[in-house]
Order: sequence, then structure tokens, then C-alpha cells
Amino acid sequence: MEERYSRNRIYVSEQEQEVVRNTKLLFGGAGIGSIIAECALRFGFENITIIDGDKVELSNLNRQNYTQNDLGEYKAESLAKRLLTINPQAKIKYHTTFLSKENVRDFMKDCDIAINALDFKDETPFVFDEICKEQNIPVLHPYNFGWAGFMSIVRPDGLQLSQLNKSSDSPIGFELKVADYVTGYGAFWHDSKEWLEKIVETYKEEKDILPPPQLAIASWITAGFCVNAMYNLATGKEVKYFPKFYLSSLLEDRN
Repeated sequence: MEERYSRNRIYVSEQEQEVVRNTKLLFGGAGIGSIIAECALRFGFENITIIDGDKVELSNLNRQNYTQNDLGEYKAESLAKRLLTINPQAKIKYHTTFLSKENVRDFMKDCDIAINALDFKDETPFVFDEICKEQNIPVLHPYNFGWAGFMSIVRPDGLQLSQLNKSSDSPIGFELKVADYVTGYGAFWHDSKEWLEKIVETYKEEKDILPPPQLAIASWITAGFCVNAMYNLATGKEVKYFPKFYLSSLLEDRN
């Protein structure tokens, strides 16, 4: 195994490392996706495409993979530059444009695993998943629940995350539906998530319309989930698919 990945040994075989290197990742969104992308690159994924038309804001710095010097710059471009400082030989592509239901299909060619880290401002994230379904591409959905990292994987021939949204509902605020799903799932299986319920209720009571609160803690936990899942998917190992999910927090520790 080459020196760059020599400390991956035992955990990852040389053959698996080569499979990982050649697996093509597509990041729709470079918010939480910025943390996942770096974790993926350090693990050995060297074919990464990033799509995001957003620019770095000060409020991003508490949890996303940017610095003060990136303020006002395109996230996709700043992230690509950062990744190339870690591995200049990696194949990093980026597009400083917003994905939309009109252009998503243009970017989905030649992709093995997709990461849907798009904001729910319209139905684009659902269209993203639908096109991945058509092209037999598994999709990772990462979410930041502050003290907990969350990820669910959508299988092309399986249930879609959009099924949590009624046809008459707006996609705006869909993150809250995912949080409600998690707490409801826990209640059904007698594994209450009271702490998350309290966060959601407090957020709903805020007078102003604000983005949901998020912490750096969850970004890094979720990145670990995603990269582990990418490795499993790339090498044919087992993963849980939606409606199941991965959730981890010290608040969930029962030991």
C-alpha cells in the first residue's frame, strides 16, 4: 500500500484501497458536504466532484470546512483548493453553480455514489434523488442534529426519503420532518429521543424564521458515518438503507 494510505492497513486491504481510489463521488452541496469531502479524501477517495453556487459566510465557520480567509468566496472552489493541498494528485472537479431541477441531470453522469447535502429551498433535493434512482446510484443523506450525527442511505430500488413529505407539502423545512421521523422512530422502538424533541420544539417556537441550529460536533460524526458507508458501498459490504438510519451522540450512549 502506498505511503499516503499506509496507516489504513489492516482496516483496508490494498485491493480495497484501489477500489476506493477509483470510486467517483458527487457532492450536491458543500456545507456539511465540505467536512465529508475532506474525510473521504483522507480515507482515499480521489475522484470527487463538488457542486454548490453558495459563498462562504461567517455563520458557516462554526461547523463547515472553511476559514476566515474563505469568506465571500465560492464554497465549491474554496473546498476544491483545500482538498488539493491535501492531495495534489486527486481528481477534484467543482462547479460554482446551484443545482436545480433543470440542471441536475447534466451533472449525474459518471457517478458511483452521490451525497445529497442540498438545502431544502425547493424540490431540487427530491429531483436529485429521483435521477439517482433512474441511474442506479445510491444516495447518502447527511444531517446535522447538533449533538448527534445522522445519515440515511437511499437505495435506487428502495424507499425514497421524499416519502416523508406529503405531495401537498412544501419541501421547505424538510429537515424538521426528518427530525420528527427520527424521534417518532425512536418512540416506536422504545428508544426515546427526548433531547432532540426538545431542540425541535424550541426551534419551532423561535419568533424569527431562522436556519436550524447546528454544531460542528454533528458535522464530524456524520462525516465519519458517510465515509464508512462509502467504503462499504464501494467494496460490496453491508449497509442499512432507508427507512433505517445511522444516528450517534453521547446523549444516546446507554453503556
